Amino acid sequence: MLTMTVHLLLGLLLSLGAHRSLACPHLCSCQGSQVDCSSRSITSDSLPSSFPAETEELRLHDNLLSTLPNGILDDLTSLSSVSLHGNPWICDCGILYLRAWLRRQSASMGSHLGVICSSPPSLRGRSVVYLTEEEVLESCHYWYCNLALASLGSLIVFVVVQAALLIALIAFLRRFERISKEAKRATEESFAAGDGHRENDYERLKDSSI
Repeated sequence: MLTMTVHLLLGLLLSLGAHRSLACPHLCSCQGSQVDCSSRSITSDSLPSSFPAETEELRLHDNLLSTLPNGILDDLTSLSSVSLHGNPWICDCGILYLRAWLRRQSASMGSHLGVICSSPPSLRGRSVVYLTEEEVLESCHYWYCNLALASLGSLIVFVVVQAALLIALIAFLRRFERISKEAKRATEESFAAGDGHRENDYERLKDSSI
């Protein structure tokens, strides 16, 4: 009985896995082994995380893709056609996977056609597949420089805000100290005036008793 249950569970898991592998990704349309995700305004963030294992033709052209996640195409062993043109590819460190994948494909497959860098400016218009390793590394430095500048700007803003808060705190403490001194002086004067009145009243009572 236990063995039969295990076999049933395994069969269910396998059937679910097969169904998942055949499922058409969100934002795409499928017909047989063709998966069409073209012209859907798909970004690198909204790109499906996987495609059916049986995919032979994959269309990703004319979208808003700037990079591809590492390994997303590696399990598609039946691929015979992939269209990637018409996307704003950013040729920094994130392009390394796509560059390596394109270099492994046959030139007759044509996957590299139209896969052009849109940034950084030094590489704009260059074909991704023909980028040298040195150029990619330099583009990584370009990206790091932008990140460093953004971090420096954030640090400067943080320091300015902290300095403004410190100045405001010092001004508040000085004002509080001044108000405290004035209140203390007014209290002392009030006590002094009260003592004077009491002495005058005592003198008047003393004179009247005599």
